[in-house]
Amino acid sequence: MKRFLTAFMALITLAWAWQLFSATGAMAPAPANAWVVREHALTLTGLWSFALMSLAMVLATRPAWLERPFGGMDRIFSVHKWAGILAIGFAALHWLVEMSDDVIKTLWGREGRLPKDHGSGVLEAMRDVAEELGEFAIYALLAMLVLTLWKRFPFGIWRYLHKVMPFLYLALAFHAAFLAPLDYWTQPVGLMLAVLIAAGSFASVLALAGRIGQGRRVGGVVESVCEPGAGVTEVTCRLDAGWRGHRPGQFAFATFDRFEGAHPFTIASADRGDRRITFEIKALGDYTRGLAHRVQAGQSVQVEGPYGRFNLPTGPGARDQVWIAGGIGVTPFLAWLEALQTTPDQAPEADLYYCVRDRDSDPFVARLEALCAPLPSLRLQVISSARNERLSAAALGNRTRAGAVTEVWFCGPQGLADSLRKGLGKMAAARFRFHQEAFEMR
Repeated sequence: MKRFLTAFMALITLAWAWQLFSATGAMAPAPANAWVVREHALTLTGLWSFALMSLAMVLATRPAWLERPFGGMDRIFSVHKWAGILAIGFAALHWLVEMSDDVIKTLWGREGRLPKDHGSGVLEAMRDVAEELGEFAIYALLAMLVLTLWKRFPFGIWRYLHKVMPFLYLALAFHAAFLAPLDYWTQPVGLMLAVLIAAGSFASVLALAGRIGQGRRVGGVVESVCEPGAGVTEVTCRLDAGWRGHRPGQFAFATFDRFEGAHPFTIASADRGDRRITFEIKALGDYTRGLAHRVQAGQSVQVEGPYGRFNLPTGPGARDQVWIAGGIGVTPFLAWLEALQTTPDQAPEADLYYCVRDRDSDPFVARLEALCAPLPSLRLQVISSARNERLSAAALGNRTRAGAVTEVWFCGPQGLADSLRKGLGKMAAARFRFHQEAFEMR
């Protein structure tokens, strides 16, 4: 994620610098002063903000064709989130630079101020409108950023407020199109800006029309609902003929209530070819906490997917494996194990660590034991905190062969992931490849 965003920002900066040096090479450069610095800072921060917001809008359409280069839809979500946060941060900086003219007048006076681009009366009128729209959009984006980072703000309300983002983007696109310097449109930076405006606007229209993920949506019916353990709801659905099937470890967006909207859940069952899928849903919020009482057998459901690349590693090229599940993070591994029941010869050599609070009351321990029993190459170890057991990076390092590269597949709490990553990095980072499914809706 960091590498992609850094490369993206570098590309935007390069296009801006190309225009800057092309312009100064064609005419006598303006003497460096506070007004010149302000003008360049204004255009660069504006480009950064708008480019990142355009990227966020495109990724919001859940482009499945980008899953391979990004490494899964969860990675796309992560880039979308941080592109939006950075875009709003640069938008705030852009606004502060715009407001700095009074400070510069007071400290250095008006001397050296660059002349403004002038066009027809209609163009000037459109620029005034664009400036007002941009200022309003920045205020709204800052408010949205606060609500996004405030995790206690109700998700259901936040989801509906988030639907105004396409409107705000279109306002920013209008702002960028009419306030960009006129000489931009004869340079590569102008072509880049036009592509960003077109791509972001198209994504915004898709969002406003409710067409995001439409090609991957299918209807279905809830076949059964039960609670296998405290705080866990198991929902099995039978989907319509449009369902394209799924690979073990993938997830889908399920809509049980149109008002509540779609939520992502890992598919906790293998694809048997009968269009049945099972979700194991942990009570982590207001919506999921009461799900067992709201969802009933026989009601309709809409599922969008599948997405994700947390795929079962099999075959002769599979490396030494460590699978780590924390709590409800066991769901993709349940699907993996179910898929291996029909092809046990494809099961890799792997240690499966299941980290739970209390082994005796956990609803999945017995199921994991039953699924692992016919797979001798898989070794299940249940780590129970109630018994003062902890999984450490040292324990993983001790079980690896000298010189071997170990693939670590992790799904669970972020705190445990961070601890293991840090510990493995101190030991010998080159010996481990850490794969983690970590998507967040906000």
